[in-house]
Amino acid sequence: MTNDDVISVLNDLIQTSKDGEEGFRTCAEDASQRDVQLKMMFQDRSRSCAAAASELQELVRALGGDPSNHGTVSGSMHRQWLNIKSLITGKDDEAVLNECERGEDAALKSYREALQKDLPANIRMVVERQYQGVLANHDRIKALRDQVRMHNVA
Repeated sequence: MTNDDVISVLNDLIQTSKDGEEGFRTCAEDASQRDVQLKMMFQDRSRSCAAAASELQELVRALGGDPSNHGTVSGSMHRQWLNIKSLITGKDDEAVLNECERGEDAALKSYREALQKDLPANIRMVVERQYQGVLANHDRIKALRDQVRMHNVA
């Protein structure tokens, strides 16, 4: 892989991380007021995504590149869909968690695609570590969604 190819992969992941940061921030805003823990978890996930983006931006700078500083168009569209859906469903926590899980599915896909590339070892380590964080986020969101779903049925 050329240096420019590595920078391109990293910039894609920066955009994915920025999407996560904004998506979790939106989820925190849309989570019901009665579930303070859920709201705080979303805020924490937003900060983690911001830190991941910052770390990737530093790698791009170290490679002599210009790091991305925004999310993707599809991420913006996803947040708009989340806002519309939340308005329709009355900001139901299950609906918010469903949309968060969809966002994390997209992040997992981006990281898996990046890990299929022939990245330098030091960069691969960072991407793999961040991928594990995205996987943990996804699993946590899914578990919370299932928990809320069971509570709603009861």
